[in-house]
Amino acid sequence: MASIFGQLFRITTWGESHGGGVGVVVDGCPPRLKLSEADIQPDLDRRRPGQSKIVSPRQESDTVQILSGTFEGRTLGTPICLWVKNTDARPEAYAEMKTRFRPSHADFTYFAKYGIRNWQGGGRASARETVGRVAAGAIAKKILRERFGVETLAYVKQVQKIIAEVDPDRVKFKDVESNIVRCPDRRTAEKMIRLIERMRRAGDTVGGIVEGIARGVPTGWGEPVFDKLEADLAKAMLSLPASKAFEIGSGFGGILLTGRQHNDPFRANRGRVFTTTNFSGGIQGGISNGQTIFFRVAFKPVATVMHPQNTVDVHLHNTTLKGRGRHDPCVLPRAVPMVEAMTALVLVDHALRHRAQCG
Repeated sequence: MASIFGQLFRITTWGESHGGGVGVVVDGCPPRLKLSEADIQPDLDRRRPGQSKIVSPRQESDTVQILSGTFEGRTLGTPICLWVKNTDARPEAYAEMKTRFRPSHADFTYFAKYGIRNWQGGGRASARETVGRVAAGAIAKKILRERFGVETLAYVKQVQKIIAEVDPDRVKFKDVESNIVRCPDRRTAEKMIRLIERMRRAGDTVGGIVEGIARGVPTGWGEPVFDKLEADLAKAMLSLPASKAFEIGSGFGGILLTGRQHNDPFRANRGRVFTTTNFSGGIQGGISNGQTIFFRVAFKPVATVMHPQNTVDVHLHNTTLKGRGRHDPCVLPRAVPMVEAMTALVLVDHALRHRAQCG
């Protein structure tokens, strides 16, 4: 099973949803970086369940422990192992899933591939696996911020048909965190929250779009041909649970424009090159051009709904299954720190690769 991500800044996530815990090993972190649990915990708090009325009520503190890779508050350049203990696992809530496959989950495909699966909460296919990604992403964000002056940020752009108007160049972290749905447009956020609450009461779920941005990325990051910066971002985002689509810059909307309308004209001022528009989303030819990188990730409605649905059992007999347990009516609020984490992991890896190749 492929659980490793990155080239020079490499992470390996481990653990299952209802096992003893989850975590990550970070390899390739530069030495002498000031690092403690306090640098990592805030992002895990934003990802954890039980934080508001519109997410899963599972109560996990997601308290992180650094088991290796630091000494006297600084990184050693050796592998960093981070561990988060599971404290509120309730495998009995998944007893029916032992012999029945949940529709649109990974239950059937995991069993078809491996001949065995962890039916307690989905095992590795659970979004709980992203604890390790977010923990590692917090380290990557710190490196980007302190050594390269790069800021990564994400926010909820759309829930079903409710769309927020947000300027990627102006949005601020405090605005994203000002409400429980993590949409920086407060009026739109209120509408989103009401919709998600209706879905939760109805035993149903809803999906939407998270927009991710990176500001201050210098020109030159990216490794064509196969490791283009947007290609690695796409892989990173589509590896997240429940993600179904990725677009960068103008995305699919760009097909409505002509070439003259879509091109980003170059200008220069005091030795600095910039573009007057940014349909490219900050990347051209697979390499960052110095403008704000922005992209969107679509997340499907959570697959577990509290209504009977048709399915099959492990003997391939037709049956039905009703969702149980504690689940998110909408994954988007908790997906925001996940998108930020994966963005940071891609960018820090490319920053190190660029420095190694180009100095």
